Amino acid sequence: SLTVSSTKLIECSTNSFSPESVRLVDGAGLCSGRVEVKSNQSWASVCEADFDRQDAEVVCRDVGCGAPAALQGGLYGEGEGQTWDKEFQCKGKESLLLYCDTSDRENNTCPPGNAVGLTCSEPDDVRLVGGGSRCAGGVEWYDQGEWRIVGAEDEDQRDVAAVVCRQLGCGSTVSVPPGNTTRGIRFYCEGDESSLRECFRSYDLHPGLTVICSESVRLVDGAGLCSGRVEVKSNQSWASVCEADFDRQDAEVVCTEFGCGAPAALQGGLYGEGEGQTWDKEFQCKGKESLLLDCDTSDRENNTCLPGNAIGLTCSEPDDVRLVGGGSRCAGGVEWYDQGEWRTVGADDRDQRDVAAVVCRQMRCGSTVSVPPGNTTRGVGVFCYGSDSSLRECRRMYDLHPGLTVICSDLLVQPDIYLTDPMGGVFRGHQGPEMFRGYNFTITCSTQPQYPGGSFLLTFTSSNRTQPAVNHSAAFLFPAADDSHQGNYSCVYENYVFSHNFSSESELLSLTITGN
Repeated sequence: SLTVSSTKLIECSTNSFSPESVRLVDGAGLCSGRVEVKSNQSWASVCEADFDRQDAEVVCRDVGCGAPAALQGGLYGEGEGQTWDKEFQCKGKESLLLYCDTSDRENNTCPPGNAVGLTCSEPDDVRLVGGGSRCAGGVEWYDQGEWRIVGAEDEDQRDVAAVVCRQLGCGSTVSVPPGNTTRGIRFYCEGDESSLRECFRSYDLHPGLTVICSESVRLVDGAGLCSGRVEVKSNQSWASVCEADFDRQDAEVVCTEFGCGAPAALQGGLYGEGEGQTWDKEFQCKGKESLLLDCDTSDRENNTCLPGNAIGLTCSEPDDVRLVGGGSRCAGGVEWYDQGEWRTVGADDRDQRDVAAVVCRQMRCGSTVSVPPGNTTRGVGVFCYGSDSSLRECRRMYDLHPGLTVICSDLLVQPDIYLTDPMGGVFRGHQGPEMFRGYNFTITCSTQPQYPGGSFLLTFTSSNRTQPAVNHSAAFLFPAADDSHQGNYSCVYENYVFSHNFSSESELLSLTITGN
């Protein structure tokens, strides 16, 4: 008979812990969750004060995951049961938490929000080989120091393939080609697991599994991951797509497949010409498909594509980074949206300027003004070269680093400028507002309440006037309009914050003086 066993190995011990001594609860997979240990046959959460980085390294190893990526009280909610009454004193090299020393806690209470949560990195324990791409080929699993072939029953292959593509970050399964003549360790998955380690396996041999994931389209020669010339894979080589065969709905699908925002630009020749062949089909996406391969296609009416017509696509950057706590969308602590939640971003001192430059660029907030010290949080380490267009192009390190605070140059929002008069002497003309001679008028500058204080400079064709900002606005009074008041006005809001001077200018107001 077939015996299917879990991938988790049980190690027995005479220690007072149960063999199944630790678990991660309410996380996104096996490698994240609230830390709970077994105590007297029930599970107890662990207080943040009793659990440090070295303890986390042991737990991540115990559950078969990579290095710790995030460690924080309340990260995965509060446990409903008791709190563990010991403090762990791991050295970080133990293979199981039950091998660590413990000591009695100095304080036997744990305030709400302090049940420690842990995110471990996913290990690189699966790969696809022989398919010409990291997202296609025979499935292999790293086990006991060597790479082993993965097999599956015919009825299980699609579910196992879905997990492999998901774990590798290769999108969805495109196909599971038959004809693999190798034999491998049998895996059985439900299909919704985040990695193969969550599946069951047995050590009887089954037909080897070949998987092709959705690495079927790419964007080439663009400024980043979200822009470039559209190319699709055809007979193991890449083909450019003609502008006439690719429309807005097709573009929406490609942008979605790459994890980017909505299409921003779509044009032939935008990112040059491909050197290879041209795709010989016309895409007919409805715009809601998750993969370009899911779209219908039809034969092209004309099998030629004129020079300059290889379609280029620019997708908007996804909103996966933000700055918080700085009073502006362009200042504050850096957070990254990852696996359904916002996580603190950290960086070593020598890397902070490069990471900050990428953040300001991705946020369209200008350039970096400063990287203030003193952020007491810890975050997922990020390393950038500084020239990347978004954080998604940088390398992440799954150990905690000092949290990063960034101040970008476009800190202040654009102020508003508008014209009023108490006597009814202003009216809307063809070129903007017009004012009758001899009437009083007021130009008001205002801005959103980001920071207290500051001042407004009213610039004019022939002279400038300055007033302090009161309740984030200033009113400039003009008695008896005459020809000298005709011209272009703008408001410049200036403020000294974060130890730097910042300014932001309004749109132009063009005023015409006319007869009464």
